[in-house]
Amino acid sequence: MAGSSKKAIYAALVGNGLIAVTKFGAAAYTGSAAMLSEGIHSLVDTGNQVLLLFGIRQSIKPASPEFPFGHGKEIYFWCFIVAMLIFALGGTASIYQGVQHLSDSEPITNMLINYLVLGFALVFELGALYVAFKEFNKSRGNQSIAQAVRHGKDPTLFVVVFEDTAATLGLLIAMAGLVLFQLTGNAVFDAVASIAIGVVLIITAFFLALESKNLLIGESASIDVRNAISVKLENDPRIISTNEVATLHMGPDFIVVTVSADFVSEISSDELEAAVTEINGAIKSVDDRIKRVFVEAERPENHGLESAS
Repeated sequence: MAGSSKKAIYAALVGNGLIAVTKFGAAAYTGSAAMLSEGIHSLVDTGNQVLLLFGIRQSIKPASPEFPFGHGKEIYFWCFIVAMLIFALGGTASIYQGVQHLSDSEPITNMLINYLVLGFALVFELGALYVAFKEFNKSRGNQSIAQAVRHGKDPTLFVVVFEDTAATLGLLIAMAGLVLFQLTGNAVFDAVASIAIGVVLIITAFFLALESKNLLIGESASIDVRNAISVKLENDPRIISTNEVATLHMGPDFIVVTVSADFVSEISSDELEAAVTEINGAIKSVDDRIKRVFVEAERPENHGLESAS
């Protein structure tokens, strides 16, 4: 999973870095507000790729006494930071630039340069989006795009897809603003395009922040994994009933499972220990991301009494 994420991130990093330099140069030369917003957007995206790579590196640090379940959730934290940067530095800055140019609009010069830069950027963005979406499709399997985003546990892939999609939409909006300016001679269209780019970025940031927030709070494993664990428990003759199966993603590739089960009364302490060991192995065999399993033996009437009190 990390390899797929890094491939998409590196592709976006190279593309956005080159595009940012080109856009800022074109904005300084032509005076286009939309082009300046696009430059800010690409610069923010470049920084975001660096943060995602840093988050991946931090998330694979080994467990320690202070962090017994490892650092897997760091990637969720840095994805949330990326969403905040898109909102604060990308969205609001673009809207601010657009509003400024609404009240003080200046004619745009050298239209050919603007079109060349936008065309060049669009090619790079579509290339980066292709790589990101290809890796995203590998991870989502038979799920729809919406389901893969909603239930995905590796946010780095859909963060890059969202970023590249927003970048492509931003370029098309900037191009539309320039075309309308050229047709009408009214520089307001360029300023409106800058504001529209900011709105796209803010909407993107909102959805990314929402998904990252859910993962930070703690999402369970997929329904398929949970059902497979339940089947293993139901087929064990030493278990009368299962009170609860709780799962938690501590990172994209780290699942913790806790089980509360009622065992047959005839079982001895030695047999119970052996049963727990076997159940532990059976549950881990369901998915190689399951790293820790905790089994609690208790009667149904006693389950949840401590939390209720």
